[in-house]
Amino acid sequence: MLTIQSNVSLKSYNTFGIDATARYLVEVENEEDIQTLLQLPDAHTSPMLILGGGSNLLLTQDFNGLAVKINLKGIQVVKEDQEHVWVRAGAGESWHGFVMHCVEKGWAGLENLSLIPGTVGAAPMQNIGAYGVEIKDTFDRLEAVQLSTGEKHIFTNADCRFGYRDSVFKNEAKGQYIISSVQFKLAKQPTFQVSYGDIQTTLTQMGVKELSIRAISEAVIKIRRSKLPDPAEIGNAGSFFKNPEIPASQYEALKIQYPAIPGYIINDTTVKVPAGWLIEQNGWKGKRFGSIGVHTRQALVLVNYGGGKGADIQQLAYKIQNSVEEQFGIRLHTEVNFV
Repeated sequence: MLTIQSNVSLKSYNTFGIDATARYLVEVENEEDIQTLLQLPDAHTSPMLILGGGSNLLLTQDFNGLAVKINLKGIQVVKEDQEHVWVRAGAGESWHGFVMHCVEKGWAGLENLSLIPGTVGAAPMQNIGAYGVEIKDTFDRLEAVQLSTGEKHIFTNADCRFGYRDSVFKNEAKGQYIISSVQFKLAKQPTFQVSYGDIQTTLTQMGVKELSIRAISEAVIKIRRSKLPDPAEIGNAGSFFKNPEIPASQYEALKIQYPAIPGYIINDTTVKVPAGWLIEQNGWKGKRFGSIGVHTRQALVLVNYGGGKGADIQQLAYKIQNSVEEQFGIRLHTEVNFV
């Protein structure tokens, strides 16, 4: 049975630790709860905020609507053959917990995505990625309930229209579905991706002689812990901005003026530039403004030291965007969703 709470603080429901209030809050534990939820009058007359781990969310004000926390759990093997295993996870499962489960089982493909906060259901919405791997690489399908009708829909990889930190759920289908489960096609024989970032260096420092998905996962965890603050200690949402993709001609012009500017070639015409480098060059790294600021070790991360307001973090983000654009001619886009 669903319990509707009124005037609930969302501080513990978002990793920034912003103390905004939701007019109503309900937690769903299974698909039956979703159907019950959709029969509530407020489900169709009030704004709805779907909450996973709250790790990609900035609450800029109180939410005058119905906040829905997704708690659907369960991990199961759907089918397997000699080369692959198809595994389905409930949308409310911890993403990192799910990745660790797969690593323990020897199922390859998600190990580079270790220690990313949030839930399984939120992962395809954002097409989360790290160290040369994205969700779309192993994503098979998901099940979602349409809010307007209560009908269940299946979205294939193609249906999701994955892009860089993007999917159909951030565009045409935004706010129209509750994702209930996600299915992945994982490999029994791994293909290792260690060329991106500091993975190879970290593996060497760890004394790893023989590559394994467990070793890669441990290296990724080590790197992330060294660079990114733990939300349990300092409020944050991880990478706040996307790494911009710019024309190769613009990159070459910038390289003349800034010889140290890093870039990753996407194709013949496009180069990806680390947003953190641009922000750091602009002098923002480690800057603190009262209860909020830019992290001391990673300029890509905005932080709430305690008691900060979402609206103030939003304004800080705008200032960073404007100053980077003024210096480099590149407009940064946010990875975090504003509510």
